[in-house]
Amino acid sequence: MPVAMGQYGQSQPSCFDRVKMGFVMGCAVGMATGALFGTFSCLRIGMRGRELMGGIGKTMMQSGGTFGTFMAIGMGIRC
Repeated sequence: MPVAMGQYGQSQPSCFDRVKMGFVMGCAVGMATGALFGTFSCLRIGMRGRELMGGIGKTMMQSGGTFGTFMAIGMGIRC
């Protein structure tokens, strides 16, 4: 099967590369959002020190994974 060429002779990324890029972009946005909301949430309930860092990290990983998954699904639908 021939490779599709772009306007300037570059090949287009594969569908898997697009899904992967969507996951990474979504993960980055989700982790940034998780850092903001996680910090506010953990400080509001009175966490300090190591407990605070653990709570923020957990929130960042959860929101990054969730948003990354949805972005990957959206990029997969567009392929």
